[in-house]
Amino acid sequence: QVQLVESGGGLVQPGGSLRLSCAASGSTFSMYYMAWYRQAPGKQRELVAGITSSGSTNYADSVKGRFTISRDNAKNTMYLQMNSLKPEDTAVYYCNAVTRTPPYSYWGQGTQVTVSS
Repeated sequence: QVQLVESGGGLVQPGGSLRLSCAASGSTFSMYYMAWYRQAPGKQRELVAGITSSGSTNYADSVKGRFTISRDNAKNTMYLQMNSLKPEDTAVYYCNAVTRTPPYSYWGQGTQVTVSS
């Protein structure tokens, strides 16, 4: 069982920045595929960014060049640095971990990000 806890959300004006953190339990964090998803009210959850155990990253087109995903395996923590925030970035952001043995997907409780003037 993997436990995920997000933090760092809040209210920010357009053009501002936030850094989200996801702390994970377990001793094999370095082997997980990690990702950030987001979900706005009335919309489906969508992939924002992902990072493999080897450090390869991918981003949704809507956040490319503005967001940076990273991980610190020594701290069992994943981060999402969000710059140049837009109102359309407003959503609940969720941490996701995919394990290899056995294959399974885990979710955190989410953290609210609101971009408004």
